[in-house]
Order: sequence, then C-alpha cells, then structure tokens
Amino acid sequence: MLGYLLGAAGLSAAVCAGYQSMAPAGQWYGRTVTGLPPGSKQLALTYDDGPNDPHTLRLLDVLAKHNVHATFFMIGRYVKQWPEIVRDVVKAGHVVGNHTFNHPNLIFVSSSQTLKEIQQCELALTDATGEHSRLFRPPFGGRRPATLRVVREAGLVPVMWNIAGNDWKGKPAGYVEERLRRRIRGGDVILLHDGSHLTFGADRSQTVIATDTLIARCKADGREFVTIPEMIK
Repeated sequence: MLGYLLGAAGLSAAVCAGYQSMAPAGQWYGRTVTGLPPGSKQLALTYDDGPNDPHTLRLLDVLAKHNVHATFFMIGRYVKQWPEIVRDVVKAGHVVGNHTFNHPNLIFVSSSQTLKEIQQCELALTDATGEHSRLFRPPFGGRRPATLRVVREAGLVPVMWNIAGNDWKGKPAGYVEERLRRRIRGGDVILLHDGSHLTFGADRSQTVIATDTLIARCKADGREFVTIPEMIK
C-alpha cells in the first residue's frame, strides 16, 4: 500500500510538473510576466509568430486606427526573410520581442541550443531594427527551470499571457473576440497571432478582424491598451 501511495504521489507530482511547464500563468519554474492583478484598466495585446505578409501590415492599420500599440514576439527566421515588415512595426511605435529563431518547444531543447535560438533571433532583430526590447516569449509557452535561467542570463525578460484567443486554430473572428472578451478581468496579457510557426504567409485575416472589434468594445468599457513595457514599468 505504501508503495502504491508513493507511486501515486510521484505520478501526481510529475503531472503537475508537466502542467507547469506549459501553463501560461504557472510560476513554479520562475517568475514570468503574466499581467497585472484583476481590476486594472490596462490590457496588453501581444502577437506571436510574425512578421507575416500581408497580415502583420493589415494589423498595423487596425492598431493605428484605434491609436493602440501592441507587443510583437517575432520568429527570427521570418525576421531575416522580411526585415522591412519588422521596421514598419517598430516605426509605428510597437514593441518587438524575441520568440526564438526556429520556434522549437524549449522543454525538449538543451540549454546550449536554447541559447543559440535566442541569440540567432536577437541578431536577426538587431540587424533589422537596431535597438529593440529585451522581452522574450517561449514558443508554445514551453519552459523548464533551465530555460528560464538561460533566458535571464541572456538579459531577457520572459513574458507569458493569461488569456488567449485560440486564433491559431483558424477560428472565425467572432469566436476569437467573444472568447477573449468573456475572459477579460483587467490587467490581462492577451495572446493572439499575426503569423504561424508552420509556414510564412499564413492567413490571419480573422485575427485582424477580431482585433478591430475587441479594441472598439474594450475601449467603450473604459479599458486602456498598453505595451508590455508600459504594463510592467
């Protein structure tokens, strides 16, 4: 019986550890940015897996229409492919962060390879824009204690999220916007995607439409949209 209980406890601990390695708001493995306490009027829009032609540029038009700035976590190999889009993002006043060069799940990647992914993306961003933020988001949200140690030793701040639109699943704009709006409590870091790690040129038109509607409705409710550096300042 004791062996059974110990085995069950070990299995439970393993499940919890596995969950924490992917849970956006999990803090077992070290502090990450996940937003402010509920009740804040601030919201932070974040977009992963760009730059992506043409949807990143269409998203910039929507954000400009509402006078909102967002934070974009970019994949290094796409940055090298389309540096002019990255420059347009920065020129429009948005913040650009590191999302690795190839978008691997860092849970299964060694510390040395994690550092290489970060450094290659940093180099691509620097070549494209010069100085940029020190923000980092792990692909899929996957991280281990060693992952966050490498990130911090590289001088980067790990940023997660606490609500997601599930737009990467190809859901229609109405679904994405409604899913987000029902979960907003204030102080939220919102995860959306202007690109896809699977292929360049992925259709993110529904994300663009959902962003337009979400901003309009949240502003009508008295919400304020900020970048991640503004939120954590």
